[in-house]
Amino acid sequence: MSKASPPPGLDPQRLRGYLERERPGLTAGPLEAELIEGGRSNLTYAVRDGSGGAWVVRRPPLGHVLATAHDMAREHRVISALRDTPVPVPEALLLCEDEEVLGAPFYVMEFVPGTPYRTVEQLAAIGPARTRQVALALVDTLVELHAVDPAAVGLGGFGRPEGFLERQLRRWGTQLEASRSRELTGIDELRATLAKNLPGSPAPTVIHGDYRLDNVLVGADDTVQAVLDWEMSTLGDPLTDLGLLVMYGEQRPVPGSPVAATGSAPGHPDPAELVERYAARSGRDVSALPWYTAFAYFKLAVILEGIHYRHTLGRTVGAGFDRIGELVPLFIDNGLTTLRKG
Repeated sequence: MSKASPPPGLDPQRLRGYLERERPGLTAGPLEAELIEGGRSNLTYAVRDGSGGAWVVRRPPLGHVLATAHDMAREHRVISALRDTPVPVPEALLLCEDEEVLGAPFYVMEFVPGTPYRTVEQLAAIGPARTRQVALALVDTLVELHAVDPAAVGLGGFGRPEGFLERQLRRWGTQLEASRSRELTGIDELRATLAKNLPGSPAPTVIHGDYRLDNVLVGADDTVQAVLDWEMSTLGDPLTDLGLLVMYGEQRPVPGSPVAATGSAPGHPDPAELVERYAARSGRDVSALPWYTAFAYFKLAVILEGIHYRHTLGRTVGAGFDRIGELVPLFIDNGLTTLRKG
């Protein structure tokens, strides 16, 4: 890391001054920071003091407009609440809502060593047996999350579980309309079919909202050391997390895709085995899971279409965005196919 060029969005000197005021003695020297790549929305930085101290800082993206979409207090609250449960999360150290420090609210948490597996190649390097253990550990950790009593950890009012699926479908439909700039064959059929066949939700739990392999840190013993990126967490239907996990597990690598696709790695269990394990360990009825998986395809299609739309307006930076629009029809087709099979 270079002292001369701190990453955009985090001034190490101002951060150290704040930490010295709030937690005297926490840092042992000048701070250096680097942006951790791979985040989809909020910015994540590794911060070190040169004497062995290491922390992680999370803040909204630069130039964010909608505070509710990047709620630092929400993330800080949920990982603080889960700290003494079987769900592995980093220790939350400080929440700062004073935008004068870094230009936006942020929170500081402990640095947890581990690997976020994002590609088939990363998993292939550890071999089939270990890949299998990593995938099973991911499911077991999800079962632990959904077993937490929200009221017992202070999250009783963390969301509005009543009508959750209907609101989710409406929310992502609204997002679709906001970025609709071309004909997308089948997407209205997918949305309408989902709306006509809403399943009855099981008892609400704390849900992650974006649960996948590259949103956890895996240790050298192939166990989950920390679940990260809680910005979409709430109280709601736990099968939305499982449907999303199945959707990711079905993906095969596509050049230019921003969607993690690790399910084809040698040794990775197929989605049916992961679902069976979740059902056996959680005791939940998963017979309606095709609906939840199709909803995950719809949600990702809308997200990718939004990225494509911003690219057409010249509002994206980086390589690969020009190909994202080609992926959207694949997600629509997969969603429709999943509903028909289900």
